[in-house]
Amino acid sequence: MIHITLPDGSVREYQKNSTPMDVAKSISEGFARNVISANFNGTTIETKTPLTSDGSLILYTFNDDGGKKAFWHSSAHVLAQAILEFHPNAKLTIGPAIDNGFYYDLDLGDEVISEKDFVAIEQKFLELARSKHEFNLREVSKADALAYYQKENNQYKVELIENLTDGDITFCDHSDFTDLCRGGHIPNTGIIKAVKVMNVAGAYWRGDEKNNQLTRIYGISFPKQKMLTEYLELLEEAKKRDHRKLGKELELFTFSQKVGAGLPLWLPKGAALRGRLEDFLKAAQKKAGYEMVMTPHIGQKELYVTSGHYEKYGADSFQPIKTPKMDEEFLLKPMNCPHHCEVYNFKPHSYKDLPKRFAEFGTVYRYEQSGELHGLTRVRGFTQDDAHIFCTPEQLDQEFKNVIDLVLYVFGSLGFENFTAQVSIRDMENQDKYIGDVKTWELAEQAIINAATDKGLDFVIEEGEAAFYGPKLDFMVKDALGRSWQLGTIQVDYNLPKRFELTYKGADNQLHQPVMIHRAPFGSMERFIAVLLEHTGGNFPLWLTPDQVILLPISEKYQKYSEKVLESLENSEIRALVDDRSEKTGRKIRDAEMSKIPFMVIVGEKEENEGTVSVRKHGEGDIGTFTIEAFISLIKEEIKSTIVEF
Repeated sequence: MIHITLPDGSVREYQKNSTPMDVAKSISEGFARNVISANFNGTTIETKTPLTSDGSLILYTFNDDGGKKAFWHSSAHVLAQAILEFHPNAKLTIGPAIDNGFYYDLDLGDEVISEKDFVAIEQKFLELARSKHEFNLREVSKADALAYYQKENNQYKVELIENLTDGDITFCDHSDFTDLCRGGHIPNTGIIKAVKVMNVAGAYWRGDEKNNQLTRIYGISFPKQKMLTEYLELLEEAKKRDHRKLGKELELFTFSQKVGAGLPLWLPKGAALRGRLEDFLKAAQKKAGYEMVMTPHIGQKELYVTSGHYEKYGADSFQPIKTPKMDEEFLLKPMNCPHHCEVYNFKPHSYKDLPKRFAEFGTVYRYEQSGELHGLTRVRGFTQDDAHIFCTPEQLDQEFKNVIDLVLYVFGSLGFENFTAQVSIRDMENQDKYIGDVKTWELAEQAIINAATDKGLDFVIEEGEAAFYGPKLDFMVKDALGRSWQLGTIQVDYNLPKRFELTYKGADNQLHQPVMIHRAPFGSMERFIAVLLEHTGGNFPLWLTPDQVILLPISEKYQKYSEKVLESLENSEIRALVDDRSEKTGRKIRDAEMSKIPFMVIVGEKEENEGTVSVRKHGEGDIGTFTIEAFISLIKEEIKSTIVEF
């Protein structure tokens, strides 16, 4: 008999060689019908893999990330099989699952796949899937594996196999199709009920432009046609909400080839919106005891050698800036933390001075590959809402919890209500990636787990996701379309204070090393605004939106009254403008709706005579006639209702 531990902590006894599907059926026949993959002791396995020892078992359905990965990886096999029906001489390379679907890279030789081929590929895919072919994983010796692909004249698979160890090589068979594969499949092809070929692109073998260019076919599949329909509808909505599209329409930001890729230019409305976000956080930080500092955009290379950033990121960053002075080199600032360590070092500190909380909206620079740049979410120059807290070990727990409160305040004020937290710890199998000793890492990791637990956060622990200098708490936010974004991070660091020889004098009159907390509730201004744009569809909270009111005089005769209303609004610190174009009122309303201005005020003879305004609300239409004072009160109340108290 073997003992199987389930995710709820319960332990069940089964016959040796029982399968994950046997376990699923023992729980519930209905549940078992939805189980498509499993994980045993941290390794993804098939539902029919025999269990030969005690261990922990997770059973995956399509609703689980592990289930989707197996589903989409299996679909990649079927996609490759379908393409071979049309291009029998194509050479297969790799076909992994990705965040949304899967792809397969093929060498088609002189042949081409284009969008016009997608429907035929999809139809062939579903025809093959309906046959309910089982996926069977089998071990193959290195010699046999090489012989198989040498016969196929597939140099790509041969190269992969040459880098594998004899005894660890497996093939996956379904129908008459065979592929080199590590495993992680659904029971059979029949579970796949819907597929969509999404895109075709070029990709270099192993991502190296010196290698052959392959054809990459992207697809996505589902166990129900309804799911595919809903996904495609979601994609259409996502296109409408794309921050690059909205940023241009709302005149928030732009990019210029002359300035450089990945370097955003903030237009007046965008700069004002960004400024309001900064002011919002500055006000909360002031209440929380932060002090604002400013540091340069560059620093001596030695600064980042000391911090460890140069060793970890130097090769992939902007290269050093040489000066006329011999051997003098500077770097564009990749991180604010080394600078803040030197701010702390400005003078000696006592334990009575701590905690010190230094905050800065500091711009940093990272050389992202051009193919990875994407609007504001992946740029080469961005501004972090950065702060570093230097505290005693005894203060760490409370300071960390205070930062959690600040992050939750930011999310609450901006409408991000659906989020989870992720405790990112070391990769226990590859600790060379990190600086510092094991003891301080253990202290830091436990401190984060304790704080997250005490604050009642819904969190998961992810191994291998820590920063190189310390573990962190990341906040994973779901937007209005259900997509997950990493926004906001808090990190505990014992290592940089040691590297920069930071000290404070304790009550015992001895020098001690402070603990450092890195935190950025927004993460970066660019990425946060991009996500906020897509989450709101450009309909920002009233307190944040660039223009809150637009006045629409129905003719030139009412221009003077419009200016009077405008003055009253501006005196009440309401952002307003007048559309004095000689256009029809209907056109002005349509344009204001497109610009997503929350309130449209119609001004004509009746309003001027009565000292009132007729008001339309974006997306709702007419909401009535108000005195100017009543309208101002309406706006003030709506703004007040959207801001959470800190």
